[in-house]
Amino acid sequence: MRYALLICDEEKWLESLTEAEGAEMLARYGAFGEEMGQRGVLQAGERLRPTTDATTVRVRDGEVITSDGPFAETKEQMGGFYLVDCEDLDEAIEIASKIPSATRGSIEVRPIWEM
Repeated sequence: MRYALLICDEEKWLESLTEAEGAEMLARYGAFGEEMGQRGVLQAGERLRPTTDATTVRVRDGEVITSDGPFAETKEQMGGFYLVDCEDLDEAIEIASKIPSATRGSIEVRPIWEM
């Protein structure tokens, strides 16, 4: 079964990292990607631009309405995702627990609704 692993963390904390801390975090993500690639479960993954670059789209009464930024104000923002193909939810949770941001933020494990 395929799962989206949605990575949520505080953008302000990420922005506060020193260059060395940022490089160490990227190295941890690189190691995670390498391990999951070797396991054969990783189908895709991307880092998202900050919420300051986001646009929210709504349609109300046939009118397209856009606004800058994310729809909801939250402490944590979605910073990226992985798409994995796992045997079951237990394996998806095990993989999510290895994502570096899980130690500070949260990882939402969402099953893909196959169409």
